Amino acid sequence: VQLQASGGGLVQAGGSLRLSCAASGRTFSGYIMGWFRQAPGKEREFVIAISPSGDNTYYADFAKGRFTISRDNAKNTVYLQMNSLKPEDTAVYSCAAGPRWPPQAYWGQGTQVTVSS
Repeated sequence: VQLQASGGGLVQAGGSLRLSCAASGRTFSGYIMGWFRQAPGKEREFVIAISPSGDNTYYADFAKGRFTISRDNAKNTVYLQMNSLKPEDTAVYSCAAGPRWPPQAYWGQGTQVTVSS
């Protein structure tokens, strides 16, 4: 599985961004899809994930109420909608996939999200 993330950029605090992660391969619909992020000088951390069917989602505490994950299995794409962004959300966001928890078998390149105050 190859993953290609896009949609990062510079946004003001309180703004929104939508990240996309396009996957290749016929087994996309069978994988848990997740987003992770890594801020400068910090370890990579889990953000959010979605089950293969899309029926279940999993959130880090900081993402609850602000971030939403969705997937379109017909398009082999997973989306991360980020609202009410804060400067502390600044990080490189990477999508990942896997057949079981944690979804880290396959990784895409990261996309930079910068939130200005």
